[in-house]
Amino acid sequence: MLSTAQATQAIAAAIPQFESEQVSLVAAAGRILRQDIQAERDQPPFDRVMMDGIAIQFASFAGGQRDFTVQGIQQAGDPVMTLQGGAHCIEIMTGAIMPEGTDCVVPVERIQIEDGVAVVATDYQVEASQFIHPQGSDHVQGSEVLQTGSRISPMDIAIIASCGLQEVAVSRLPVVRVVSTGNELVAPGQPIEPQQIRMSNGPALLAMLGAQGFANCSHDHLPDDLEVLQQKLRQHLRECDVLILSGGVSMGKADFVPQVLANLGVMLKFHKISQRPGKPMWFGIGPDEQVVFALPGNPVSALVCCRQYVLPAILRASGRRNRPSETAALAKEVTFRPHLTCFLPVRVASDINGRIVATPAPTNTSGDFTALSGTHGYVELALESEVFPKGAAVPLHRWDNP
Repeated sequence: MLSTAQATQAIAAAIPQFESEQVSLVAAAGRILRQDIQAERDQPPFDRVMMDGIAIQFASFAGGQRDFTVQGIQQAGDPVMTLQGGAHCIEIMTGAIMPEGTDCVVPVERIQIEDGVAVVATDYQVEASQFIHPQGSDHVQGSEVLQTGSRISPMDIAIIASCGLQEVAVSRLPVVRVVSTGNELVAPGQPIEPQQIRMSNGPALLAMLGAQGFANCSHDHLPDDLEVLQQKLRQHLRECDVLILSGGVSMGKADFVPQVLANLGVMLKFHKISQRPGKPMWFGIGPDEQVVFALPGNPVSALVCCRQYVLPAILRASGRRNRPSETAALAKEVTFRPHLTCFLPVRVASDINGRIVATPAPTNTSGDFTALSGTHGYVELALESEVFPKGAAVPLHRWDNP
């Protein structure tokens, strides 16, 4: 049985890289960037005016001049004007290029214009180079402004647009199939018998995938029937890049999933991880390099395994760079005696010193998914210890930040 670290390593070593594709800029948000982005021009591309007002020569003001003849107006986007002399000024607008021969801006609130003359308020002191955003001070032409492997945010869209790109290379969205197995499962909205339970894992797994930008996902429900499973899973494997199953993976007589996957040519990489919840997890690679995760059917186990292994693996296969790990301090002592890694749900907050503190929110059983509402993630308690004291720093895994 693998440790949690060994399971993560085995998945990383086996999973193939997804291809990249070109998409329009408007379709790129939330996708994984697969190219470095270089600046098209200096940013800003010229000495940029930061305030509405007048542009003057500072030396003239320093020499005692406080009234300036208005030579003209230069708005944002207008061609650059040239100052006629130190006794003149040019009215300028925020975002405009600084006129030639000027080197500071006096804001409009500090001037009075009458009969074509701008007078600087007597109580206002002008400083050299004030309210000018210097050319290239953000970055220079050709500098790397975004690196491959980042998830494209709305701010990144602005950066890419500023570099003049209409299209950008991103990871192709994998085709993902989520399959819930079990005779006892009934979809929401359908009549239900006393001995049956509502199907919750499938919708939750789809939501977790969707929250990470994986939109090409669909769900199927299959009974615990060997022939049906074999027929339907063969079809899903033909159509998908990633197959995620929930249920039927333990040691019961109706747990047919490992046998069916083997019959379909899926190569087992490991079965079972020394953790709780989620010990029975199964992972393999299909005959055409399909990635197959078979998760336990208990909801808490399925959600933890999806967050801990499935999402990071798909993001890695999409080319996303590894994120820095996060730790939190336990709000109280925790005892966990089984010789297994414990994934303990928590609620997190910052204390007065800015330290992240994790308050345990244990579930009643691995079927108690209701207790997960309001939690921010889970902490990882290493199998080498049994007692974890208050204040101990432990790895934190947030639900929404795999």
